[in-house]
Amino acid sequence: MPAIPLSPLPLAAGVARWGFGALPLQRLKARYAGVESGSRFVELDGFSLHYRDEGARDLPVLVLIHGVVSSLHTWDDWVTILGGQYRIIRFDVPGFGLTGPARDGRYTAERMLAVLVQLLDYLGVEQADLVGNSLGGYIAWNFALLQPQRVRRLVLIDPAGYPMQKVPWMIAAARLPGAVWATPLWMPRALIAQGIREVYGQPGRIKAGVVDRYYDLSRRPGNRGAMMAIFRELLRVNAGHLHETPARVAALRSPTLLLWGECDRWISPQHVPLWQRDLPGIQVRVYPGVGHVPMEEIPQRSAEDTLRFLRS
Repeated sequence: MPAIPLSPLPLAAGVARWGFGALPLQRLKARYAGVESGSRFVELDGFSLHYRDEGARDLPVLVLIHGVVSSLHTWDDWVTILGGQYRIIRFDVPGFGLTGPARDGRYTAERMLAVLVQLLDYLGVEQADLVGNSLGGYIAWNFALLQPQRVRRLVLIDPAGYPMQKVPWMIAAARLPGAVWATPLWMPRALIAQGIREVYGQPGRIKAGVVDRYYDLSRRPGNRGAMMAIFRELLRVNAGHLHETPARVAALRSPTLLLWGECDRWISPQHVPLWQRDLPGIQVRVYPGVGHVPMEEIPQRSAEDTLRFLRS
């Protein structure tokens, strides 16, 4: 019997379905940055930065910055709620979403801040309210120290900044032997789904399509390698470079609102008293039953609390 040749196309499709390798960038752009989405791209500091700039130019500016493994889509509900009241700027933080990896593999806090500075310069934004979640919160409050004249008010949602006694398992996995080369090759959808369930206080609140979005964008070419590099940088910073946080937080001058999920398993709500100690004027809202991403889990309430603060 003659040998039956194997078609590479079905084989490749099967391998892709099991989470091996990357997805084509153009397919991801068509799905998550289509013509109707308002997405744009600009070259900044070696990144093709994916961003959206929505709302009338005469409105006050609101900049939204997401956390690790996420994308600008984490703010979709907020944009619906706050649309028409602000010019809303959001972007995929380098290494994540459709922005993708650094060509030189460098992911320092200083570089993240430089990209934000360049984006606001490019868009002609002189002053804005900044909102950041997790890593995005770290970027936001450090930007407020770097360029205080450009930050009117600051909203931090479960932000990074103080040393974590227990590092999230997904970040800690970057220490494992072989993780740096194995993760870019294969990361099953179940692992991403587990991570999303972990950042919600009540997993039943996860909307249809959210897991697929996180998983698809984790498979943008280069993103998995970037994620490991960023996680290793976060581990390095957490191990020895956050001792200056109390003094740095105390130097913040922008009125600040702190939002925190009481069931946050990634960054403990035990950090809340540290923020209150070092920044006595800070306003605080803690949400019972909510996890690490209140803007996704309880978008209406978290957006309303933010709007009330920004208008005060």
